[in-house]
Amino acid sequence: MKRHVIRLVAPGLAVSALFLSACRTFVGPDYVGPNANVPDAWSRAALHDLEGGSSLTGWWKGFNDPALNALIERARESNPNLKAALAGVSEARAQRGIARSQGLPQADADAVSTRRRSSETLGGPVADNPSSLYSTGFDAGWEIDLFGGIRRSVESAEANVEAREEDYRDALVTLFAEVALNYVDYRTLEERIAVANRNIASQSDSVKLTQGRLDAGLVPKIDVTQAQTNLSLSEASVPLLRAQLDASKNRLATLTGGFPASVEGILARGRGIPLPSAGYSAGLPSDLLRARPDIRRAERELAAQTARIGVAEADLYPRLTLFGDFHLQSTSSGDLFDSASRSYSFGPSFRWAIFSAGRIRNEIAAEESRALAALAAYESAVLGAVEDVETSMSAILNERERLSDLNQAVASSRETVSLIKDNYENGLVSFQNVLDAERTKFDAEDTETYSRGQVSRFYISLYKALGGGTECEYLPPTGGEVRPYFPRKPLREKKVSAPAQPEAAVVKKEG
Repeated sequence: MKRHVIRLVAPGLAVSALFLSACRTFVGPDYVGPNANVPDAWSRAALHDLEGGSSLTGWWKGFNDPALNALIERARESNPNLKAALAGVSEARAQRGIARSQGLPQADADAVSTRRRSSETLGGPVADNPSSLYSTGFDAGWEIDLFGGIRRSVESAEANVEAREEDYRDALVTLFAEVALNYVDYRTLEERIAVANRNIASQSDSVKLTQGRLDAGLVPKIDVTQAQTNLSLSEASVPLLRAQLDASKNRLATLTGGFPASVEGILARGRGIPLPSAGYSAGLPSDLLRARPDIRRAERELAAQTARIGVAEADLYPRLTLFGDFHLQSTSSGDLFDSASRSYSFGPSFRWAIFSAGRIRNEIAAEESRALAALAAYESAVLGAVEDVETSMSAILNERERLSDLNQAVASSRETVSLIKDNYENGLVSFQNVLDAERTKFDAEDTETYSRGQVSRFYISLYKALGGGTECEYLPPTGGEVRPYFPRKPLREKKVSAPAQPEAAVVKKEG
């Protein structure tokens, strides 16, 4: 870490200070982005539909489900957590403005009118007792950023703004994935209920079949009671599925900023479990460093913390402030604005903490330790991102293989039920064979439906892990780097009746 000492001399002090302030930042380390170690390729790159596909922006549209698209758009406009994330961006911008103001001149105006009486018993008679004083004027000061402590503070605040913007984008990614996951759950539960109802109808036929054979004296009553037991157990599974279906609907309503009834019309637009039909590129592991907002946020927080080291280090060096004041003072209000009432002072102010008992050095050490912790958090975010992608890819591959086996099991179980029922009617097998076949068929169809839902869920998890899902407006700032653009107008300039409305409008605009 660099240490510099400068000799201050009286002649030309202000000019020299301004020159030094504009030259460079002396305190603290200059930030250099970390080099993250990531794999050269995905170990699960066998997903052919993720090779050379399109961008993940708007990935949910690849499911070709109008209800899902409508829910995503409603969530973008009305989700409370998204509004809170946007408010965090506004707060960070305000803090950046505060940091910038520290390096600019400050001025205060004042006006005083006092009436005072002194005690005559302490020092004898006092002339003009009581007396009046009238004063008005202003004070001004400007701290010259000799060694760059203020500039480091602005640098930290700027990085913090960018970190909060990544918070907003991360909230978008998480929100869209959560809406899609709950929507898939809703459609999966719908189909599982339909599967249950079809099996209930089939098992009802079995009850009628056994009752008819009992009436004909061909089978014992136990066949009827077993058939009725099997039917009742199947019927008992439906209320539980309906409760889960309502829970998914209620969750979707909350995510979209409404009450349960608000999403019923949207959910009525579609049917069936949506599966992605479009291919999306998984890219390379190194692409995560640019795509994942949580990684970019961790990197910006590291940059902000690195700049705070310089802010703390600035206390080791002298501070120079240019100050001045001008006042009009008089004991009579009528003489206040006479030229003789003028009073003023100006000049430089020099302050240097030459002894702090180790406080400043320990503050610097504390900021350096926080920077090391921020670096570790960044490295952890990178590792977690690679883990998420690899886990999602593995889940897709294995669940698709499982679904293929389940499809065969469903087809075989349906054929088995048909054959065994024919044999039972002909008196060739006992009813226990029918019961076992019907239970197996119900379990196979329900598991196959659940597995189809899981395949969609794992794709959604993968798109989230890859950092897809934001549709912010992008502008190239100074330096050519592309990053999300956020409207700069203060909320108070918008003519609205409540702060929540402009935030919602901003969210909609950025879509």
